[in-house]
Amino acid sequence: MPQVQPLVVAQLLVLLGLANGTPVIAKKILGTILARPLDGGMNLADGQPLFGDSKTIRGVVLSIIVTTLGAPLIGVDWTIGVAIAATAMIGDLFSSFTKRRMTLVPGSMALGLDQIPESLLPAIACRWMLPVTALDIVLVAALFFVGELVVSRALYTIKIRDRPY
Repeated sequence: MPQVQPLVVAQLLVLLGLANGTPVIAKKILGTILARPLDGGMNLADGQPLFGDSKTIRGVVLSIIVTTLGAPLIGVDWTIGVAIAATAMIGDLFSSFTKRRMTLVPGSMALGLDQIPESLLPAIACRWMLPVTALDIVLVAALFFVGELVVSRALYTIKIRDRPY
C-alpha cells in the first residue's frame, strides 16, 4: 500500500500556492499595468470569450517565474517549479474556458471546476519528476480544494481578492 509522503505533499502545495496565487497578487499590486488578455479579446462562435479578460499574459508569465524561483527555496529543482506553474495555468485556463461555455461571468465560482484542474494536473505532471504516489496526488488535490476555499475567503477579507470564494 502506498504511503503518504508529507514532505512531497507540502512541497507541491507550496508550489501550487505560488503558481495560483501569483496572478491574484500581481493584479492587486499592478492593477491594469501589463494586464493584456491572454486570448486577445477573442470571442468564439458562442459569443463568449475564449478565456476572458481576467486571464492575462502577465498572470501566466509571473506565475511561471515566481514558481520557478520558489522551487529551489523549498528543496526541489527549478524545473519542477516550471512544470507546476505551467500545468496549474493550463488547468486554470481549462476552468475559465469551461466556465465561459457555461456563460458564467469571470470571477464567478464553479465549485470543483475552479480547484481540481489547477491542482490535479500539476500533481500528476510531477509524477515523473518526484516520488509522487497516487495517494499523494489525491491528497494534494483534496487539500488544495479545501485550502483554496479558505485562503480565497481570507484574501477577500483583506481586500486582495475581488470576490469571496
